[in-house]
Amino acid sequence: MAPCMRRAILGLMKKSFFVLTVVACLAAFNSTSSPANAADTSTVSAADKTFVMKAAQGGMTEVQLGLLAADQGTSQDVRDFGSKMVVDHGKANDELKSIASSKNITLPEKLDTKHQAMVDKMSKMSGAAFDKAYVAAMVKGHKETDALFTKEASSGQDADIKAFAAKTDEIVKMHLSMIQGIQSKMK
Repeated sequence: MAPCMRRAILGLMKKSFFVLTVVACLAAFNSTSSPANAADTSTVSAADKTFVMKAAQGGMTEVQLGLLAADQGTSQDVRDFGSKMVVDHGKANDELKSIASSKNITLPEKLDTKHQAMVDKMSKMSGAAFDKAYVAAMVKGHKETDALFTKEASSGQDADIKAFAAKTDEIVKMHLSMIQGIQSKMK
């Protein structure tokens, strides 16, 4: 075979290989980014969406109340617990935001009326009255949150949301135990 013919054939083979590679990459991209495969709220059950929204409201409330406790708490235990709520629930909120975003679920950016009223009420308190009200709210809130997360972890439909609930519930249980210990010291 003539050298010029060999170069022409090799050139065509290289171009063909390049074109096939590009086509294969585009095909792979389209299969992973098509609407049928994209995360979509229509694939998330109504119960899972409800859980996500309740968890978001609860998490934002914990952070807001934790900031108040760290600032207005009289006892060191209350201030420390408040700081822990800001850190732990802040991390959980960030993880929930990421999961919600991947599912095309828009989370609320501010507290709903019920939770904002709780924060507003607590922000007007001070001293031992604040500590007592904050601790009582944390015990009640963590019991409710534990029940919510336990239910989602056992009966949730979406694997990512279910895993988040199971993982976060362990932290909620630890918080509940801590705040009950603080409450028992106050009696």
